[in-house]
Amino acid sequence: MSGDVRPGRLKVYLGAAPGVGKTYRMLDEGRRRAARGAEVVVGFAECHGRPRTEAMLDGLEAVPRARCRYRGGRFEEMDLAAVLARRPQVAIVDEFAHSNVPGDGRNAKRWQDIEVLLAAGIDVVTALNIQHLASLNDVVEKITGVPQHETVPDDVVRRAHQVELVDMPPEGLRRRMAHGNVYAPEKVDAALANYFRPGNLTALRQLALLWVADRVDEALQTYRAEHSIGGVWETRERVVVALTGGPEGDTLVRRAARIAARSAGGDLLAVHVASSDGLAAGVSHASLARQRRLVEDLGGSYHSVVGDGVATTLVEFARAENATQLVLGTSRRGRLERFLTGPGTGETVTELSGDIDVHRVTHERAGRGTLLPSRRRTLSTARLIAGPVAGLVLPVLLTVVLAQVRGTVNLTSEALLFLLAVVGVACIGGSCRR
Repeated sequence: MSGDVRPGRLKVYLGAAPGVGKTYRMLDEGRRRAARGAEVVVGFAECHGRPRTEAMLDGLEAVPRARCRYRGGRFEEMDLAAVLARRPQVAIVDEFAHSNVPGDGRNAKRWQDIEVLLAAGIDVVTALNIQHLASLNDVVEKITGVPQHETVPDDVVRRAHQVELVDMPPEGLRRRMAHGNVYAPEKVDAALANYFRPGNLTALRQLALLWVADRVDEALQTYRAEHSIGGVWETRERVVVALTGGPEGDTLVRRAARIAARSAGGDLLAVHVASSDGLAAGVSHASLARQRRLVEDLGGSYHSVVGDGVATTLVEFARAENATQLVLGTSRRGRLERFLTGPGTGETVTELSGDIDVHRVTHERAGRGTLLPSRRRTLSTARLIAGPVAGLVLPVLLTVVLAQVRGTVNLTSEALLFLLAVVGVACIGGSCRR
């Protein structure tokens, strides 16, 4: 096969549960494409004896299935070689997560067959239930109590050109079940009492809606990046909370989580801006670790970014994430310190934020000064006394000594001796740093 074959495009009809109409929609699309002149064949379609779905096969070319034996039983599978030989423009292949019968060189999974068709330049339309996504397999089992042994890797589905949700309210699906439009009459009562309970269907529907919403969000982020769109598109509330490693972080995280919760489907993102020189002034790594766990417990995500300007880096991160709101703590600096040192991070972020809303949250450390490590935790009483005394006595003694030897020591040497005295005082009394 030549290397310049355009890979086929994959379209997935995703549903929350069996019976929502995925196969019907898939075949309907095949009919519409055929009506527009495309070469469409049905590689495999499982109608489960539903008359309305079977009627959708009328007028569509179907590739005969491969018949095979396994452990004394007879089975039918998609004839992959026959579909490849037919080389249609579009192949309809149902049950994306299906496990093929072993033997005769067949792939283990149908999604692997579909990958072969796509590589051959054939567009594929398929169907999948949310419980067959690998990342949600255990979640669905907890909800329904039914293990799912057939799964598709999420990455395979995310690579699809289109994922279309086939949605139906739980009440509507249960009515379809009761009317015999999904399962045979003898199976309806058991299904309604077990897997198809209203709570189960509601939970599965929410999983499907959220998964598709996340994929749409990924597509939006890609589009914004490709088109260099820096402005905020308020399609979804995304709340970013800035953490410094101070004790006020817990308060900020909880406040940001409440803001996100008030917006249905709002996202919570916590970010810590680390200095590019590796110096973590005033940062408690234990506090950051605790706050990270709190963020994750509240359903958010934690991020650490590197930048020289905290305010600029924070705003750039918020814009990259299409954030709609920023949550910061009010400054720990006192009034005098703010007067002497100028605007702080909060003021700068507010000036740079543009169309991002900024919340500056008060906390118990606000205006009480920057937290400094306690010297009493690391220095003995003797050194706490000796340090100030050395700071007073050593310069005086050094001045007296240098006065006695004036003329024999040059100015550079005298300056170095005074610098040595300063270092000596620091060694005796310890050092404080932010």
